[in-house]
Amino acid sequence: MPKPAIQALTPTYWKDYELIDCGDFEKLERFGDLILIRPEPQAVWAKGLSDAEWQKRHHIKFKGRSATSGEWVRKFGNVSDRWHITYKNPDVEIKFRLALTSFKHVGIFPEQAVNWDYISSTIKKFKTKSPKVLNLFAYTGGASLIAKAAGADTTHVDSIKQVVTWANENQEISNLKDIRWVVEDALKFVQREIKRGKTYNGIILDPPAYGHGPKGEKWKLEDQIREMMTDVVKLLDPQEHFLILNTYSLGFSSIIVENLITGAYPQVKNLEIGELYLEASSGINLPLGVFGKFRSV
Repeated sequence: MPKPAIQALTPTYWKDYELIDCGDFEKLERFGDLILIRPEPQAVWAKGLSDAEWQKRHHIKFKGRSATSGEWVRKFGNVSDRWHITYKNPDVEIKFRLALTSFKHVGIFPEQAVNWDYISSTIKKFKTKSPKVLNLFAYTGGASLIAKAAGADTTHVDSIKQVVTWANENQEISNLKDIRWVVEDALKFVQREIKRGKTYNGIILDPPAYGHGPKGEKWKLEDQIREMMTDVVKLLDPQEHFLILNTYSLGFSSIIVENLITGAYPQVKNLEIGELYLEASSGINLPLGVFGKFRSV
């Protein structure tokens, strides 16, 4: 197999999201009509815009109390802590309920829109009627919603009940139904599906660097990702399939992801590897993880 070129990809269709600027370990972002300032450990360079411009534009800023928690400071008192945004590409349209959480997230990772486009376009090419898609470490369900909206029979797996409930809310406001919700440790679920003889046409993995299952199972990316990849490819339909592996870890490169995929699935075809990034309006590019993906079509 020829070596895949390393790519850099940024979302194309986001109208309800904009990275305005980033630097000095922060990012200035617009979600719908709200502009937020949030911490960003990758932004080690200087801001492109002045501090005065950041202060003028933003509505809400996250101030950390520790490495894992903090509070949102509103410039105006009447700004809601929950709101909706839309994502639309040529194939599908979905909606998200966003919220200001105590751990700086709002319920969506905008750079993942590149993968959503890949999912919907691939499903539309499949000849299989109602292809089966498995989304692991699925968070609030962006990839699950896209797969379902594109016509897939979708299973969504995450270990945290609250985010699965959040994902279900996103399904409802997107006018979708019948996603299968599973609150379980992802690796245990995969191993059980292998024993059941199940197969999937699409598998999506976006594992965290660290995590815990609902029964206290420990997940550490570098310790367990090889076992996960070795197991999960056993669930791929041999005829029509796609797989996406996305990692957000400062220690992971696209070559590591390539080696994991080719080691677990030597017969891989149409492999793409690279880096996801967001292009700020100020002209700065913000790297936000590496990916590997392949499909049969």
